Amino acid sequence: MSRHPTVKWAQRSDEVLITVELPDAQNVKLKLEPEGKFYFFATAGADKIPYEVDIDLFDKIDVDNSESSASSRQICYLVKKAENKWWDRLLKQGGKSPSFLKVDWDKWIDEDEVNEQDAKPVSDMDFGDVDFSKLNMGGGDDGLDFDAAGDGDDDESDSEEEEAEEAEKASSGIELDAKATVNGNANKAPDTKA
Repeated sequence: MSRHPTVKWAQRSDEVLITVELPDAQNVKLKLEPEGKFYFFATAGADKIPYEVDIDLFDKIDVDNSESSASSRQICYLVKKAENKWWDRLLKQGGKSPSFLKVDWDKWIDEDEVNEQDAKPVSDMDFGDVDFSKLNMGGGDDGLDFDAAGDGDDDESDSEEEEAEEAEKASSGIELDAKATVNGNANKAPDTKA
């Protein structure tokens, strides 16, 4: 009985990229049919374990202009579509995809890409003269001088004193809230103890 290798796929408007991940594949056989039939067979490992993929693609394909390439880790297929249109899914039948079939997000391009030929990976994008320190991304000080109001002393005792003052203000604010009046009458203040 054959096993299924991991198969990743991505698409463009005119082609489907199918990658079969099977290290050290031997006796590789591929059969493409114009109706959209994709058949792959290979053996791998010292025990020559058979691996097979037999799927019906969503729509018709151009067998003559499809290509393949193999490396020691995977076999890649560039399958040309018969019509330049986006497919809703890879397989003809609907429902849940088989567990061995996965989307190849590294090669995926969305349908709403304006010009696929100009699409660049993020690492190649030109950000021009954008100063990321001004975007509040934690990289810059936003032009603020934190020591301008202080005396220039980096002594941490100032911050401890400030924390003590803030704690005192907070506790006095709680006391004020507890003694709050309703309509100017302290006797009608709500009971803050639970």
